[in-house]
Amino acid sequence: MSVKKNSTKQFVEMALLVAIIILLAFTPLGYIKTFGLEITLIVVPVTVGAVTLGSAAGAVLGAVFGITSFIQCFGMSTFGMGLLEINPAATCIVCIVPRLLMGWLTGLIYQALCKVQPVRKWAVVIANLVGPVLNTVLFMSTLIIFFYQTQMIQDLAAALGQTNVFAFVVAFVGINGAIEAVVCFVVGSAVSKALQAALKTG
Repeated sequence: MSVKKNSTKQFVEMALLVAIIILLAFTPLGYIKTFGLEITLIVVPVTVGAVTLGSAAGAVLGAVFGITSFIQCFGMSTFGMGLLEINPAATCIVCIVPRLLMGWLTGLIYQALCKVQPVRKWAVVIANLVGPVLNTVLFMSTLIIFFYQTQMIQDLAAALGQTNVFAFVVAFVGINGAIEAVVCFVVGSAVSKALQAALKTG
């Protein structure tokens, strides 16, 4: 009976996290718009799900995040609209695949950390830092692979005064990536620990 109850709680948590992702994606709550990249808080429910429900749940939540990101390209994100106009298929990959992998890998990393005694107690906070870092690294990697040679990205690189790939990535992500990582790390760690405790005591 307790197994069934726990399974029900996990299903409810999964549904809640999906709902939160959709809410954040289509309201001003989810994106802090700045020059270049947007600081997104949607990484939080993905990493929380990966930590509390496992890597498969992380992959599903990451895919939901990616799909909402792709939908943003249809009139909601100027940068996304520009990518979509250049190459719709590549834009779909850039939006969805990195986020799916981010959720999946975060869950796997958390599970691996839990098996290493010296860092086990820090597994939650490390995983919640890894999540946003992976999100930025994987997104920028696919963006560079598919779009770096396009006129749009080259014009952006020129506007940032950068002439090589690495310098462009650093300038483009810049403070945005750091803020996103810190916010998601703090909020995600707190929520993950609270949900883990709720699942254990329920």
